[in-house]
Parts: sequence; C-alpha cells; structure tokens
Amino acid sequence: MRFDANLKWLFTELPFEARFDAAAAAGFEGVEYPDPYDHDPAALARRLREAGLDQVLINTPPGADACRAAGFREGFDRAMEYALALGAGLVHVRAGTRPEGVSRERAEARLVANLAWAAGRSRGSGVRLVLEAQNHRDSPGCCLRTQAQAAAVAEALDADHVGVLFDLYHAQVDEGDLITKVRELAPYTFHYQVADPPGRHEPGTGEIGWRAVFAAVRESGYRDWIGCEYQPRGRTLDGLGWIEELAG
Repeated sequence: MRFDANLKWLFTELPFEARFDAAAAAGFEGVEYPDPYDHDPAALARRLREAGLDQVLINTPPGADACRAAGFREGFDRAMEYALALGAGLVHVRAGTRPEGVSRERAEARLVANLAWAAGRSRGSGVRLVLEAQNHRDSPGCCLRTQAQAAAVAEALDADHVGVLFDLYHAQVDEGDLITKVRELAPYTFHYQVADPPGRHEPGTGEIGWRAVFAAVRESGYRDWIGCEYQPRGRTLDGLGWIEELAG
C-alpha cells in the first residue's frame, strides 16, 4: 500500500515549506494538500523535486464549488494550471454546499453540469477528476450526500476520467458498512483518504477496524495512493506506527 502525506494535516509543527522534506524523511514518497494557491507553482514543483516526492492530488480553489454558478470555471482552470505544473494526477473538484435559497435538485443539476464541463475541459490532459461525499456532521449541506451518489455522478459522466475520492472517515461517520462500500465502489474509486472517527486522528485511535478495511481495499485490486488526512494526536512522527501495524 502506498500512503501519501497530506501536508495540510501532517507535519503542522513545521512551516509549510519545510513539510516536504519532513515527509520524505519519514518515508513518504507522495504528498497531497488541498490549497496550493498561495504559493508559486514553480516553487512548489522545485520543493517536490528536491524532496523526491510525487504530487498526488490538489483541490479546486476554495469558493469554486461545482454546485454554484459563479466562479467555478475560472477556479477549475486555475486548478488545472497548478495540477499540470506540479505533475498531480488528480484534482478533487469540490462539490461545495447547497447555496441558501437553492433547491437540492437545482444545486445537484448545476453540480453535474459543471462537472461535465470540467471533464470535457481536462480530458486528454493526464489529470483525472475525483468527487468526495463528506459527512454532514463536519460539512453540513454538502451537495454530495453519499458515496453511492458520488459514484453515480462519476459513472454518468465518464467513469474512466471522473471517479470517487473515497474518504473512509467521512463514510464511516455518515454511513458505516465500509467493507461493503469498498467492494461496491471499487470500479469508481480513484483515491482513498484515511482518518479514524470520532476524533479524526490516526488509524487505530478510534472505531474503524482498519486491518479488515485495508484487506478489503487490497482485495478490491486498488493499487494507487491512500492519503493520510488526519489530525495527529501528538507529533506527526510519533503517530506513524499505524502504517506498519495496521496496513503492513
């Protein structure tokens, strides 16, 4: 299994620019982070090269939500500019929350229309798109409400180019039954992220049976990156033993 470090969440005891070398020193070969937009893409690409890291994933910019009319296309183009500069293979297209006064049906229709445009815009670039359903405790009003809905949207658009970012933390909080969902969503899953509820800390600190879940992920045939998107309970390095213990 290949785990990448989410630099928004891990190594936060260090300045952002220092987290690349820290991740590499800890044994990570890839990184992800949602918002590179405060940094020059050439400078980020240089840090990746110097640390010997792959950029796995970035998000579309904050506010460029697929379920909203304004700002999405400009934000998506900016995300593609960064993804290509950094060599990121995945862009997480933020679904966003349903705007006040807009019906669920209208928001979801706008989301699909924007994603269809984005899929056409990025096809052939080498960058694939992923959609994430987030739990309603942490992200109330998220336009993508379930893992199955995210998979259905991906299938309707282009299951080779648009897939699911399966966040196991979000799925457990709202839906549970993770092993069944891993199996059912396997054809659509382009990326996983991990954290353990209820505290969103390292795997092994909460309620998920990680050995069984990771075994199901292996059995599904998944061989791509798994993002570590959790809040360490202490220093990042002190909490990394779960990788060998639960997924080794």
